[in-house]
Amino acid sequence: MWQALGGLLPIAVAVAVSSVPITVTILILLSPNRNRAALPFLVGWVIGVAAVIIFSTLFASALPAPLRGPDRPTAILLMMVGAALIVLGIFNLRRSARSESTGLPRWLASVDSFGALVSFAVAVLLDFRPKGLLLGIAAGLALHATSVRAGEAAVLIALYTVIATSTVVVPIVASFVAPRRVEPKLVAARDWMTHNGRLLTALMMFMIGVVILGYGFTQL
Repeated sequence: MWQALGGLLPIAVAVAVSSVPITVTILILLSPNRNRAALPFLVGWVIGVAAVIIFSTLFASALPAPLRGPDRPTAILLMMVGAALIVLGIFNLRRSARSESTGLPRWLASVDSFGALVSFAVAVLLDFRPKGLLLGIAAGLALHATSVRAGEAAVLIALYTVIATSTVVVPIVASFVAPRRVEPKLVAARDWMTHNGRLLTALMMFMIGVVILGYGFTQL
């Protein structure tokens, strides 16, 4: 179980520091629709993160189990996911370096008008972006590679979901508990993410890709 947790932790952290859901969370909390949109976004994000790793784990469990020796299909898939994340990280790093604009993407300008249903749907869809799917697949494969029991897998999936969603859950809960104290921090975080969010995401994708690629090699 501890080996599986060690494989899941870096992936959960990579999901947690993803700039887009964090930025959407901040913009919702600073918008006039905070009370209507924040909780549905939180629920949608948690459901989406959990769904991706659950489906990925079920997919991984359907892979043929080796009669003896290393689990080569799982190892190869892990290496493919790691390589894909490295390529995406390099691509985003180069795009970030070439981009003269450090502002938010255009579609984020409409976040302050999100209602409850739209916020929920956007949160779920964000989990099914290429990066989110790759990280979820890597998490499912890492869980499968350690051959944990069903009960242990459920606990690990719950821990993964808690860590991966913490950067959305904590600001929303804190904003409702102490809105006046949290608002200046949200403004500062929004400004920082506007200028550095893309670079942070690209670097994390590259580093986690290297970790997953190396983990795949160890399974051969």
